[in-house]
Amino acid sequence: MDPLIVNALIILSIFGITLLIATYSTWAERKVAGYIQDRLGPNRAGWGGLMQPLADAGKMFFKEDFIPAHANKWLFIFGPSLAMLTACMASAVIPFGDSFIVGENIVLVQAIEVNIGILYVFGVVSLGVYGLMIGGWASNNKFSLLGAVRAASQNISYELAMGLSIIAIILMSGSLSLRTIVEGQHGGNWNILYQPLGFIIFLTCAFAECNRTPFDLPECETELIGGYHTEYSSMKLGFYLFAEYINMFASSAVTACLFFGGFNYPGMDAVQNQLISSLGEATGHNIATAIGIAVMFAKILFGIFFFMWVRWTLPRFRYDQLMNLGWKGLIPAAILNVILTGAGILLEMRWLSWVAVLIVIAIAVIQASASQKKELRAQRA
Repeated sequence: MDPLIVNALIILSIFGITLLIATYSTWAERKVAGYIQDRLGPNRAGWGGLMQPLADAGKMFFKEDFIPAHANKWLFIFGPSLAMLTACMASAVIPFGDSFIVGENIVLVQAIEVNIGILYVFGVVSLGVYGLMIGGWASNNKFSLLGAVRAASQNISYELAMGLSIIAIILMSGSLSLRTIVEGQHGGNWNILYQPLGFIIFLTCAFAECNRTPFDLPECETELIGGYHTEYSSMKLGFYLFAEYINMFASSAVTACLFFGGFNYPGMDAVQNQLISSLGEATGHNIATAIGIAVMFAKILFGIFFFMWVRWTLPRFRYDQLMNLGWKGLIPAAILNVILTGAGILLEMRWLSWVAVLIVIAIAVIQASASQKKELRAQRA
């Protein structure tokens, strides 16, 4: 088969799997919420409620497609379209597996392999906030505009810390290519072992970028009704909601690549050698790649489950608390992590970034103690 056709099939497969997982994430979210809150969740449409996403899609399609009289019509349509487009583009550079041998050609399990992969992800994710801003502004509704402003300021605040957390990974791997970063973690040498603080910062910022609880203030019901999508209905609202689930998928995939070895797993060399020796070079290599893809998707699905678990467990922040955490907490911690990572590379002590964890814990304990003493003095006065 022509390698170009194989590559096209891989791209279409990745796109289709992304949409399928995002679709059934809406079902899984309600199942997880039902389990955590001791209720049933969807169980009427199909076995175990598996047809519920299709029922939701049908409901969205047949709802009245309302556009406010004073809204800017074209921008009102463009906002959710841009949010959906950027969400779908983010997974293009993610390596979901090693490679397939097709005839005499080697085809990578990746839509496009570029040496600026993580930079591409950042660029596309940054564009996503325009979809929220345009939708909120075009609605000609003050609650929508306030929600859009919140979304923009939140994304800008947390993108800084996220970028700094990734700089530590780039320093260690020496490349912006996601495939190179993943291959550098071969043999169980995962970055999470050397970048615990970077991982916590990146994960927190990923929640903020996806507008997930406890960072879902752009659509706060008690203060802003629906926030930036207050005036939206039908499939335009569906695009905004669906883009959030696609962003969760992309964030989980990038997290797996940066910190959990991507498609690498312990003992993969032994498995591949055994398969090649028993099934031949091409067949054994291809089956080993398929196992690596399954491992990668297992990590992604666990990441999506973690997003849902946090949403139905933690309370929401106030907006000032959210800004304080971003500017006064995460950004200084990320800068400290970059400095200690650089020092660790110079001194050939990769574990030195763990010192950043200890420093951050010590500062948090001292601040908590000082805050308690301040409250006691205020009560006595």
